[in-house]
Amino acid sequence: MKEVLLNRALSEEIREIYAEMAGQYDVVARRLHFSCDGCPDNCCDSFFLHHTYAEWAYLFQGFRELGSERQDDLLGRCRQYVLGCNAAQAKGERPQLMCPLNEAGRCTLYAHRLMVCRTHGVPAVMQRPDGKRLHFPGCFRCQEIVKKKFVHDSQAPRVQRTPLLQRLVSLERGLMGEKLHLYPRVKLTIAQMLLDGPPCISRTCCERQGGSGDV
Repeated sequence: MKEVLLNRALSEEIREIYAEMAGQYDVVARRLHFSCDGCPDNCCDSFFLHHTYAEWAYLFQGFRELGSERQDDLLGRCRQYVLGCNAAQAKGERPQLMCPLNEAGRCTLYAHRLMVCRTHGVPAVMQRPDGKRLHFPGCFRCQEIVKKKFVHDSQAPRVQRTPLLQRLVSLERGLMGEKLHLYPRVKLTIAQMLLDGPPCISRTCCERQGGSGDV
């Protein structure tokens, strides 16, 4: 097994994607006069699965910057989170547990948080590869604002997720190469990612025999 590592160029590219996303989010939030300040809810208890090796590797970069004591504490919370999710799913329920990265309302790995965490809140739209358009109305608080301001929610500004996701897919291909479709698909919570360690993949036959092929 070998670890999937982001080189400096790919790390910078993912930061640029996140910065563009933050910029679009802020534009929509300002137009709606939307803010999370004073919200009685916390979106960090939403259950999300994440799907890219690139974001997993980037998240683990941030985790490695923590001291060993904080890492151990965080991993303990991750174990409790996974147990709680398993218990909820065993009962046929969608888990609703506070993300183990949340400490006093703030993300422990804020600079390395994943794309889904960054887009949740304001309205957004995305077009899938099959052409189907998906609409995301935003959090309950944002939906209330939209209902007051617009006759129909389609009139509200929204983040265009498609170009951002396309850039992330391109980055993933640049990281994993032409064999991307041969590797196991990522479908993990943040807690599972951290507990599993950094993303690793099996070496191909030619690599085991001494070829280069570093990811």
